Amino acid sequence: MDDDDILIGSLLEESWLTLEQLAAACTVEPAWLIRHIEEGLFPHAECVAGTWRFTGASLLRARRMRQLERDFDAVPELAALVADMLEEIDSLRSRTG
Repeated sequence: MDDDDILIGSLLEESWLTLEQLAAACTVEPAWLIRHIEEGLFPHAECVAGTWRFTGASLLRARRMRQLERDFDAVPELAALVADMLEEIDSLRSRTG
C-alpha cells in the first residue's frame, strides 16, 4: 500500500462517491463501472434511490482492477479475483502490523 492509498482511505472512510465520481477518480468511463457492477465484481456497491454509492475501499478496488486489466490484459473476473486477494492481504497486514 502506498501513501496515495492511505490518504484516499483516510479521506473517504466516512464519505461516499457517486458512480460518476468513482469513474473520474479511476479514469474510466461510467459504462466500465456499470458492466463490472452488473457482473457482480463490486459486491459492496449500493444503489440508494437509483443512485450508486461507493466507499473509499471501492475506489481502491476499482483502481486495482483497472490497472490489472490494462497492464496484464486481464479479463474482469481475473482482475476482481486478484483485487480480492490484495484486499485480504491488506486486511491481514493491518491485523499483524
